[in-house]
Amino acid sequence: MKVAIVGAGQVGAAAAYALALQGPASEIVLIDRSAALAAAQAEDIAHAVPFASAVRVRAGDYDAAAGSAVAILAAGVAQKPGETRLELLGRNAAVFAEVVAEVLRVAPDAILLVASNPVDVMTQAATRLSNLPPARVIGSGTILDTARFRHLLGRHLGVAPQSVHGLVLGEHGDSEVLCWSGATVGAAPLAVVARDLGRPLDPAAMETIDEGVRRAAYRIIEGKGATWFGIGAGLARIVRAIGADARDVLTLSMLTPEVAGVRELALSLPRVIGAEGIIATLPPALSPPEAEALARSAAILKASADPLGF
Repeated sequence: MKVAIVGAGQVGAAAAYALALQGPASEIVLIDRSAALAAAQAEDIAHAVPFASAVRVRAGDYDAAAGSAVAILAAGVAQKPGETRLELLGRNAAVFAEVVAEVLRVAPDAILLVASNPVDVMTQAATRLSNLPPARVIGSGTILDTARFRHLLGRHLGVAPQSVHGLVLGEHGDSEVLCWSGATVGAAPLAVVARDLGRPLDPAAMETIDEGVRRAAYRIIEGKGATWFGIGAGLARIVRAIGADARDVLTLSMLTPEVAGVRELALSLPRVIGAEGIIATLPPALSPPEAEALARSAAILKASADPLGF
């Protein structure tokens, strides 16, 4: 499977590195406005390949992406001093208009995997710009937030995060919804396991975990400027599910007809993903407060996307 990555900055490079180590792709092509940056990232990652897999990693222009099965869109512009969020969104939408057109020119059958922030709004923009079925334009959404939730729950309980099953839905951002009510460890409800292990989830512990998930990006950005390792691994995980037609259930963003009474918006829900993209959405059972929080998150995203005309 050939994977193109548009945007060779930290996120795009981390995704390429994770793909090289995990091995689901046969070829990775890095594309960037700075050809020197793309070439340097590709060469550096290629030097890790002998330790991990047989993937070919190279840099190129859009023509080099011909025949890609997946195109990861990690391109975007940084916010200028004094620039409003809406102005930033407008400039990123203009970047996406160019990127999407070029990718589909050379790889019309590619699944678009959106990583650029704000990822839900950019997923909606990419869907409209591409005229592709929404199932083929996938946002990384809350896959990283869900991983953070599982990590922190596992640490609190003293169990492996792979054994924790808890979802984060809605916006990849401040209004995201941690679904405590349906969380499990193995096959047992979270609260039962916490009690049995002697590590109860009292309100203070829940608040600490909520803050740990919701504010993670801010802490990381304060310390090193941006986040990239977690989302790079998450993007590789999505590509692996597509390449293997795995039918995995992941919390991904997609333009959705209606959520909690809000129509036509992109946000994260549990989605079944395989070779053709998103195959189905599995609406979760939520507590009344979680359902209200998801409705608020949907309304916030709708208000962000509508002024852009998408």
